[in-house]
Amino acid sequence: MIAAAFAVAIALGTGLLLLPVSSAGEAGASVLDSAFTATSAICVTGLVTVETGTHWSMAGQLVILGLMQVGGLGFVTGATLLVVLVSRRLGLRARLAAQAQSGNLDLSDVRRVLRNVVLFTAVGEAVTAVVLGMRLATAYDLAPGAAAWEGLFHAVSAFNNAGFVLWPENAATFAGDPWILLPVALAVVVGGLGFPVMFELVRGWRPRTWSVTTRITVVTSGALLVAGTVLLTALEYRNPATLGPMGVGEKLLAGFFSAVMPRSGGFNVVEVGAMTPESWLATDVLMFIGGGSASTAGGIKVTTFGLLAAVLWAEVRGEADVDVGRRRIPLANQRQALAVALLGVGLTMVSTFVLLGVSGQDLDRVLFEALSALGTVGLSTGITAELPGAGQVVLIVLMFVGRLGPLALASALALRERPRHYQRPEERTIIG
Repeated sequence: MIAAAFAVAIALGTGLLLLPVSSAGEAGASVLDSAFTATSAICVTGLVTVETGTHWSMAGQLVILGLMQVGGLGFVTGATLLVVLVSRRLGLRARLAAQAQSGNLDLSDVRRVLRNVVLFTAVGEAVTAVVLGMRLATAYDLAPGAAAWEGLFHAVSAFNNAGFVLWPENAATFAGDPWILLPVALAVVVGGLGFPVMFELVRGWRPRTWSVTTRITVVTSGALLVAGTVLLTALEYRNPATLGPMGVGEKLLAGFFSAVMPRSGGFNVVEVGAMTPESWLATDVLMFIGGGSASTAGGIKVTTFGLLAAVLWAEVRGEADVDVGRRRIPLANQRQALAVALLGVGLTMVSTFVLLGVSGQDLDRVLFEALSALGTVGLSTGITAELPGAGQVVLIVLMFVGRLGPLALASALALRERPRHYQRPEERTIIG
């Protein structure tokens, strides 16, 4: 049902973007460009084949804004809220669907959670929009109406980890401006943590009271942000095409911003195509991991990565159980994390192989593009528009699977759990 809803939204968005009123030029948009943009917006990715700020008219940009918002909140969240408002009651099937989309762990509390999701999103986007709009109006001489529109568009894009921008040079125009970069980065981080985690953090800041999900998400996200900032800043510190000409403070700010965006943000303060291959590889890893579960971010999720790291740590120490804090992780949960990660690796390899065959581009650029689409990130080395039609169709499929795949796979694995009342004789195999 969730996949079908997203497919219908993509088809509707494609049709709206095909309308002459949606394009800024007289020629209009092609079917492939419209479908690619609609998929990228509803799957909150940010990869584009045409310039968002110049190719699309105000009507087209409004369509993209709406698709980003719907894609971020989730179709099931919106449909369930509609049921609540109309009938004031939820059936079990609707509650299960809402639970799968919102990440709520308590079936009896779905309605309150969904209301909080919408309220939290509205407040987060509104605050970000006000800060960005005021800064654009006061420091960059934009007219109040234009500043308010750009503030709103980029606030929605940032909070939903969508990565769409109206600025020709992306966020590079504002390199060194913390009043633009930090609100965008903060919105990406908050939106990428996941609503269940944010609600739990709001209720209590004591780590002892945190659930395993919150503990893994916060610790892993923090570690990745610190490691990514240090690594990308060091790798690009003397690169004359990226951080080289900046001052020390600007370099640190740009390095932090560049470390936040691969979690699924998609904004870039330096030209990605000019970064070193080592930085591309580091960004590849961050994009593959992504953000938090039940969030607007993509990737295999930090909970999956953090849980696999806990499994590895327990194995190295020779412990039979995998513990996080004062809780033991069930074996079924460990197998689900392993399945999600390995299927993500397999899909990345297959899609990269196909893109190499149809595009003729270098491996590092193609791998970067595939991971950006699968992780619904939106960063690009600049080859998206250069790919042939078949390559762009591959990216469309990757964006769709990347948005719905981890959720659908994890839910399916959990629902298929069934007890077996016998065990076969045990026999160990040679490993390594």
